[in-house]
Amino acid sequence: MKLLLRRRLQLINKPVKELTILLGGPQGAGLDSSAQILTSAFAYLGYGVISDREYFSNIKGKHSYIHFKISSEEIPLALTYPAQIIGAIDAETIFTHFNDLDENGYLVYNENVLDEHIKNIPSIDPPLKQRLIKNLAKLNLDGSLNSLISYLRNKGVTPVALNYQSILAEAAKKFKLSASQAARYVSAIIVGAIAGLLKLNEESINFGLKRLFMNKPDLIEQNMFISTYAAETVKNHYIPIEFNLPKINQSEFIVASGNDIVAMGKIVGGLRFQSYYPITPAADESFFIESFEKINVNNRLIGSIIVIQTEDEIAALASAIGAALTGARSATATSGPGFSLMVEGLGWAGMNDVPIVITYYQRGGPSTGQPTRGSQSDLLFASFASHGEFPRIILASGDHIEAFYDAIEAFNLAEKYQIPVIHLLDKFLANSIATINVPEISNLKIERGKLSFKIKDYKRFNTSELISPRAFLGNAVMWYGGEEKDEYGHTVEDSINRKVMYEKRMEKLKLANKEIPQEKRAVYYGAEDADFILIGWGFVKGVSLEAIKKLNEKGLKGAYLHLKMFSPFPLNYVKSIIEESKGEKILIEHNYLAQSGKLIKLNTGISIEKSIVKYTGRPIYLNEVIQAIEKIIKEKEERVVLSYGA
Repeated sequence: MKLLLRRRLQLINKPVKELTILLGGPQGAGLDSSAQILTSAFAYLGYGVISDREYFSNIKGKHSYIHFKISSEEIPLALTYPAQIIGAIDAETIFTHFNDLDENGYLVYNENVLDEHIKNIPSIDPPLKQRLIKNLAKLNLDGSLNSLISYLRNKGVTPVALNYQSILAEAAKKFKLSASQAARYVSAIIVGAIAGLLKLNEESINFGLKRLFMNKPDLIEQNMFISTYAAETVKNHYIPIEFNLPKINQSEFIVASGNDIVAMGKIVGGLRFQSYYPITPAADESFFIESFEKINVNNRLIGSIIVIQTEDEIAALASAIGAALTGARSATATSGPGFSLMVEGLGWAGMNDVPIVITYYQRGGPSTGQPTRGSQSDLLFASFASHGEFPRIILASGDHIEAFYDAIEAFNLAEKYQIPVIHLLDKFLANSIATINVPEISNLKIERGKLSFKIKDYKRFNTSELISPRAFLGNAVMWYGGEEKDEYGHTVEDSINRKVMYEKRMEKLKLANKEIPQEKRAVYYGAEDADFILIGWGFVKGVSLEAIKKLNEKGLKGAYLHLKMFSPFPLNYVKSIIEESKGEKILIEHNYLAQSGKLIKLNTGISIEKSIVKYTGRPIYLNEVIQAIEKIIKEKEERVVLSYGA
């Protein structure tokens, strides 16, 4: 039987250039650590990686999973299904994701859970459980894990059965751990099994462990023992996947989440004050910055960063405004509910020419909505938040590299034009870990705008210039308040003064529209004579570009218009692209209304009728985008709503 199995595996184990892997288990079981270890290991070996963490708003127990894509040719930009490997810590992962597994894929599981029945797993959300029970019944399965494993084996899947308890018992014996202490290392079994199936060397796993557990040698040693034990077990019983192909021609990678890379950009850009109130998925950015509060260059201390957790979100923005008025490069980071509470402060900043940056990570709403799921549904809110009219710049990032540079650019724009800048991101980018090329920073510029150190008769809101020279608190006498004011900042309700001050504020956006280069506001990718043009913003960039590449191979030419700035809107460029292209125009977004289409129509008068949207809180996947584009092009559908993903 083993000989026949090995022969069958040998037939399907052709060398592959890219892999999709899914690791699943209960929240708090160490999946995030597994993702960081494996991503670092793949990067160490020269592979490109992107991964997304999907999880419930639950500290421990509910199902979470990490979805990877690994490539030996390029740094991947998007995730897709089916998965070639699923590593399951528990039975719930198998029940939830069995349809996500390639028919010739591998399922790593604990052989001790075969007797579990889907009806007896309380942590599965009731709607999902009912759907799964119906699906299993349609397959003539009795709902037990044993029957599901047999079904998958008959389809061509290779079940990789390991005795998790036995492996953990070996570790407990070696390191004198209690059973509960050893159980904390279950995720290391999954890491080892993946390493065994892909023939990853011990050096790469050890690198990943050292990177995660830098100053904790006991954790490194114990995790290494368990992962090596699992890897050897797998290699002794299963034919590994041939994935040791030539690597990407790149000597250095950064492995970072979206939160991390934005924090890095802020630090490089001169951040000196960051405030926050803890909220998912924004808080991790501030946690990262806290670990780098002292800035050293060539072993010389050049400055420090104050990071403050405030009592609420309006206090976070108010304190950041105060820091900005003293001359510090100042920012706050939040998500939808937090930004809602900041709106009054946003208006105050707009009234008083405060150069403040708000880093805004979108998540599912309204209200508390889906705290740990992604969305792009706050574009219109960010564009029009707060009462009255005042200028703000809205900058949206499409990937990790863009987010790094945009974090720096946000400060430059805020200080140059003395207006609030909203840096729009989303949960998908925040929680995606990727290997990225090291950003080039030698040509970066820090633009602080017009500064004044004049002491006598200082007019903070001098009307002789559109942008008044800015003095810092303590360097001159000045007044700030929420009311309309004169040049000094004193409250004045005179009608002519109101007109002058109103126009002074609003016309700064005209100047920004004139001065900000086009390439920083919108970018066109693909063929000029494209059969279709995807129009999007934010994290849909990667999946759009990969979909175009795949469809080009099928003879369908595509392009992607990437919108990076919504205020000031790149009206002329966007209008010319839409009007001159003969291809089908398709909006692609993580919301219901296709909100960028509303702003395109508002600014250009052009209505784009076709769209691909997804609002389940899960990322848009490559496989479903390709199908959606084909439906619109070939079947003439106008709107495709996506829903793939657990």
